[in-house]
Amino acid sequence: MKKAITHHPNALKVLLVAVLPMGATSSLAAQTPETIYQQTCSVCHDGQIASAPRKGDTAAWAPRLAKGKDVLLENVLKGYSVMPPKGMCFNCTNDDLRGVIDWMAH
Repeated sequence: MKKAITHHPNALKVLLVAVLPMGATSSLAAQTPETIYQQTCSVCHDGQIASAPRKGDTAAWAPRLAKGKDVLLENVLKGYSVMPPKGMCFNCTNDDLRGVIDWMAH
């Protein structure tokens, strides 16, 4: 019997790569944390993925923040668990990602 694709360890990453809109513009100056969140992060962080802390859920963000913002940024850059590298925001700079992490955690 064949395994369903959902049992593959990278299935969610593959799915996200295939279906996420690449709506981020090339104009990095126009990206605000809220814009970045709406275009990429919200796909998982609005509750669709149980392990992805929701925006403003301070209890869920507390242990992540306790590890330090540099660790959080490194996890975003490399990808973490089912989150793909850069959370699929390939046009985001490190400063953009720091800003969206701060915005989401509060």
